[in-house]
Amino acid sequence: MRRYPPERLIAFAEQVLRAVGVRPDHGRVTAQRLVEADMRGRGGHGLIRLPLYVSRIEAGGVNLDPDIRVVRENRVSALVDGDNGLGQPVMTLATEIAIAKAREEGVAWVGTVHSNHAGAAGVYTAMALRHDLAAIYFAVANGNAMPPWGGKERLLGTNPIAAAFPAGEEIPFQLDIATTVASHGSIKVKAQAGEPLPEGWVVDEEGRPITDPDRADEGFLLPIGGYKGAGLTFMIGVLAGIMNGAAFGRDVVEFRKDLGTPTNTGQAILVLRPDLFIDMEEYRKSMDRHLRDFRSSASMTGDRVRLPGEWAWEREQESLRLGVPLPEELVVRLDELAQRVGSPARLG
Repeated sequence: MRRYPPERLIAFAEQVLRAVGVRPDHGRVTAQRLVEADMRGRGGHGLIRLPLYVSRIEAGGVNLDPDIRVVRENRVSALVDGDNGLGQPVMTLATEIAIAKAREEGVAWVGTVHSNHAGAAGVYTAMALRHDLAAIYFAVANGNAMPPWGGKERLLGTNPIAAAFPAGEEIPFQLDIATTVASHGSIKVKAQAGEPLPEGWVVDEEGRPITDPDRADEGFLLPIGGYKGAGLTFMIGVLAGIMNGAAFGRDVVEFRKDLGTPTNTGQAILVLRPDLFIDMEEYRKSMDRHLRDFRSSASMTGDRVRLPGEWAWEREQESLRLGVPLPEELVVRLDELAQRVGSPARLG
């Protein structure tokens, strides 16, 4: 691993995107969201995605000058049409709208249509945390990787869910998960590192485990919690796909293989004030008390009990102090990409 200041990585990604025709403002936002994912330890949705984004842009699969706009709206909701622009600018605008509405009205639900892959789910709920707001995010994944429970046709994706709840003095609770045991990003990280997949991530049509990451596409990803996870994945497809007029089920485009077809990706975010029913100070004290109670509870292993969000928060703080860690293999690939598209930026 090599470490880099976050701003250097953002500038690098921004220059690469501008070299292939991305608008400066959209290049900056996309670069920021990618690097934030790496800072939080979500390497599968960080700069490792940049080569694929460039490939889709070069194939004409992304609109480089989209008219991203609100097409339906009331006081507590909005639908953002991304006009097939890069997903990070689309979802960032949707989150900013939701934050503004929630601060005014107490709660807001904002969806997207005609969007694209927007990276790590948790970076958007974290945006709400900076305003002392809670948030829950959903998205339809950009490719189907598993069947409905008991089936054998790939009709469901890794549809992620993220949630963030502010605290007072304690590290906030932040959840960021795929509804499959592993995401495509996690498999990509394993493949890059030359490591086998753990059993229970991917199975073939007979239910036998696949541990070679290069063969993952031959099988099915497994849902978390069996039929419960498969049901949750469908639910997210309704919330972020069907209700937005975005792709779900057979309409989903496999964006890693079909580089030129617009994906019509759908996302949704719910943002709310924690003081809707109790005073904010009471909420903070109660949240801190419960977080401390859980973290100080008895452990099976002898190690401290850790809650979702702690590791991401610690990685982010470490990245700010020491730099963002990137595997050497990724650095080489990114520099090769920059050279190929004519960007002067280099990391090595």
